[in-house]
Amino acid sequence: MGYVNPDQIKRAREFHVLDYILTHESNQYKRVGSGYRLIEHPSLAVSEKGFYWHSQSGVIKGVTALDYLTAVRGYGFVDAVCLLLGEKSLERSIAPSSKPPPEKIPFSPPLRNKDNKRVIAYLQSRGIDRDLILDCIQKGFLYESSPYHNCVFTGKDENGKTRFASMRGTTSNFKRDADGSDKKCGFVLPPNNSNSREIAVFESPIDCLSNQTLCKHGFIPPFEGWRLSLGGTSDLALKHFLENHTEITHCYICTDNDEAGNMIAAKIAAMPGISTERSPPVGGKDWNDMLQVIQKAERKQNRTHTSVHDERS
Repeated sequence: MGYVNPDQIKRAREFHVLDYILTHESNQYKRVGSGYRLIEHPSLAVSEKGFYWHSQSGVIKGVTALDYLTAVRGYGFVDAVCLLLGEKSLERSIAPSSKPPPEKIPFSPPLRNKDNKRVIAYLQSRGIDRDLILDCIQKGFLYESSPYHNCVFTGKDENGKTRFASMRGTTSNFKRDADGSDKKCGFVLPPNNSNSREIAVFESPIDCLSNQTLCKHGFIPPFEGWRLSLGGTSDLALKHFLENHTEITHCYICTDNDEAGNMIAAKIAAMPGISTERSPPVGGKDWNDMLQVIQKAERKQNRTHTSVHDERS
């Protein structure tokens, strides 16, 4: 029988249950209030605080995806750890030093569609600047998948090789990382100033682009540094980035304005060797919410101005 080591267990426990169900089981849940309910068993609730099965008198509850897979989905502990990490279990050996490294699932990014029309239209519908979208496509950070027409946001390693792909549905709430994706290689938007020593971290690529749009259109002060998506509420991508960019001295923590976002913000703030500043979105849960609220208010103001001008004419 295989086993997992303490490092694997530690990494597996970093996956929050909400990140897991939105990535892998979104079609089995429906939004109810600020959380989600399992369609098959509505008494099972999941939110930023964790999961709680009301019909089980609270006996089945937890916070991590590992808790969820073992308590709700019935996975064995070793199998659950391996599923979350995309790794195979280790084989027991008499000599501990001869233990083979875990075998990883090969990275399998989605196929590219012949064009990116649906992705461009979808992201524009979320308020993101068209030129910023096209720039991401040109640089290879974003493309449209085939045959499902999802947004595919990519992450590259220090050698420029794509190691991570995050999929986002253009016609549904589908969210999932491609098989074999390396969470350490997050979606990154390069700085406008190549000498910048600052980085801003967000929970998703769409939040990165929303913040960039807000800056470009003058809704918030300009930011010339790096933008990094954590791919949820794990600090793995930030740690890996800082290891390869030792020039970075300051981090703006732009995670969501909710409990999960505040928890990862506190974790990042405690990281040694770098100064941090909490900079959550204003007027919404995340940066895309903030962008759409501001754009809606601007459209309303423009309509009012046009109406007054017509009356005076």
